[in-house]
Amino acid sequence: MNARNQYLKVLQNKYFMAKCRKEKSAILDEYCSNTSQNRKYVIRKLSSPISLVIRRRGGKPVIYDGQVKAVLAKTWEIFDYPCGQRLAPVLRTEVDRLRVQEELVIPNEIADKLKRISPRTIDRALRRQKEALHLNQKYRQKRNPLIYQKIPVKAGGWDRVLPGQLQVDLVEHCGQSASGLFGNTVSVAEIAFG
Repeated sequence: MNARNQYLKVLQNKYFMAKCRKEKSAILDEYCSNTSQNRKYVIRKLSSPISLVIRRRGGKPVIYDGQVKAVLAKTWEIFDYPCGQRLAPVLRTEVDRLRVQEELVIPNEIADKLKRISPRTIDRALRRQKEALHLNQKYRQKRNPLIYQKIPVKAGGWDRVLPGQLQVDLVEHCGQSASGLFGNTVSVAEIAFG
């Protein structure tokens, strides 16, 4: 399409400089025979300004390009596929540590972008990977949302020195299927003492 637009841009000057209708018709015939496009479409396109610059929707510059998304996917895999809300605070603290341990070999500008990325942007950037791994499961609506609002839940960012900060996990030991009998385990870990 870009090549056709370039060709049309060249013919557009000739078309408007043509003195008679026969010359314009010859130019249109030449273009239509070379590109096999509809004549009325070409006339409409000739009368409008032809833009050779491909624009993105919204016109915003791309901040998180393919390199950042690739590194983000790798760190997402390292931390066992958390959601964006849980991954964002971890990235702020752990990117430098991963670079020191040479798990991530990235330049400083990509590391800075990873530290600034928002949870919503993380979820948008990892949408394709989640679809490929079938992680985009929709959960049931919570039956009693008032209880969930009263229990303070913090995703990462613990003060690792201050005692009394707990991490609680509930694990269902059911294998591939949740049918039948199986066991549940509640594990509580105190962050400061492990």
